[in-house]
Amino acid sequence: MQFNVLNHASDVPPRPASQRGLLAVICACVVLVVGMVAAINLAVPLLAASALRPSASALVWIVDTYVIVFACLVIPGGAAGDRLGRKGILLFGLGLFAVGALMSAAAPNVAFLLAGRAVTGVGAAAVLPNTLAVLLHAVPAERKSATIAVWASMTGIGGVVGNVGGGAILSGGSWRWLFAGVVPIALVLAALVGRIAPVSPRHDRRLDPLGAVLLVGASVALLLGIVQGPEAGWNSAIVISGFTCAAVLFTAWTIVELKVEHPLLDPRLFRLPALRSACLGMTAVFFGMFALFYVNASFLQYGKGFGVLQTGLGIIPLTVPIILGAKHVGRLSQRIGLDATTALAFVFVGGGLLGLSTSGVQTPYVEYAAWLVVMGIGVALALPTLSGAIAGALPPEQAGVAAGLQSTTREFGSALGVAVIGTVLTARFVAALPSEIRADHDPHTVAQALAIADRIDDVVAAFISGADSGFRVIGLLVLVAGALVVLQSLLSRRGSVRQAHVSRAKAMKPSPSPADHTA
Repeated sequence: MQFNVLNHASDVPPRPASQRGLLAVICACVVLVVGMVAAINLAVPLLAASALRPSASALVWIVDTYVIVFACLVIPGGAAGDRLGRKGILLFGLGLFAVGALMSAAAPNVAFLLAGRAVTGVGAAAVLPNTLAVLLHAVPAERKSATIAVWASMTGIGGVVGNVGGGAILSGGSWRWLFAGVVPIALVLAALVGRIAPVSPRHDRRLDPLGAVLLVGASVALLLGIVQGPEAGWNSAIVISGFTCAAVLFTAWTIVELKVEHPLLDPRLFRLPALRSACLGMTAVFFGMFALFYVNASFLQYGKGFGVLQTGLGIIPLTVPIILGAKHVGRLSQRIGLDATTALAFVFVGGGLLGLSTSGVQTPYVEYAAWLVVMGIGVALALPTLSGAIAGALPPEQAGVAAGLQSTTREFGSALGVAVIGTVLTARFVAALPSEIRADHDPHTVAQALAIADRIDDVVAAFISGADSGFRVIGLLVLVAGALVVLQSLLSRRGSVRQAHVSRAKAMKPSPSPADHTA
């Protein structure tokens, strides 16, 4: 199938005015698919109290199904764009995104809702990597670095826009409106992309469906073990089976990728220290940021009594440093170095999460917002720095795969962050509930606890205790990951310098003369 037949633009990059319009539309596409990751968190309290009556683990899966499908298929989405036409795959993804959102809006039960979320995730995986690939084809070489920085910033801002926009839609009172509201947005963006996006060259790269299936299966199995732990027990068959299957499938995926002619993601790429460090760093940053989004929505509604629109607006302090500071990160990196910039980013992200863990019902929102600003500074430092490192590690003809790798690390980190903080939150919440509430009903969500007990203050206090524990665990994990990233970068840099000295010494050593051989 030739997806490029959908395109009517020429193969010539657009003029500067058209480039600005294209950049705006592409950024809107990025904000849409990334914003959906964050917006669903605002609907968690509404979903928990809805007629669907999801369990605590089902709530996590409603959030994570979209994210994990998105994460695992984003590299195949980039590869499909490279082979079949980036503009055509981008249009196909926007259409599929709209279909999945419509399915979710009409879902009669949790299973149908999860199916809709999965379809939407497939659409998002086709959209995100091809947005960057289309942009990089459209702009001249001297503007590529700035374009990557803007695109990377949109992935951070998208989470905040998802919170604010989701809060505005959900203020109507139904979680279904969130999904219904994004359908016309996706269709309008598809029309605009079809009109102004240029056609980019295609590359004859074979797809790797087996690699994609193994990666999805391994990731779902890993999250299954993490998410089901609090309810089923960490020594239960489902949890142990989940972790075992994840190990087996990840191993099988590695073996397949090493043998296939055109791998989904060549594991040998991670021999490059800079790429390895940047991918780990990007995963850790989004691990922290989307763990925050998952808890923040419920914390402000349950703990502070905010309405859903106030909750969406309550995350805005996080975005201020991202909007104002991203354009200055390049100059800062030149002055203090990439390692120092990366270290600062993790100190701010991890420190912000630890600061948020001290918040309680009596904590003024101004103090809570200050810690959001601290975390936002870290995100603003991290995104352009790490995105540039990943994009620069692969050749231009693999722009779709490079963008897919960036997106995979982001979305996998997001899914893992939601799963881990949801697990910690649920376990601590249940433990902190009064024994008489736990004894008869064993509730695992705030909605379940409030439905069987009128002791609202005790239930909210238990939730705050769980949220604080979750923030502490996530904050510490982010700091540890940041230390590993910086340490690996320093060691690899020293190794490169040592190798350069050895190579220079060999080059300067005089070659033996024929007389030496005769002697």
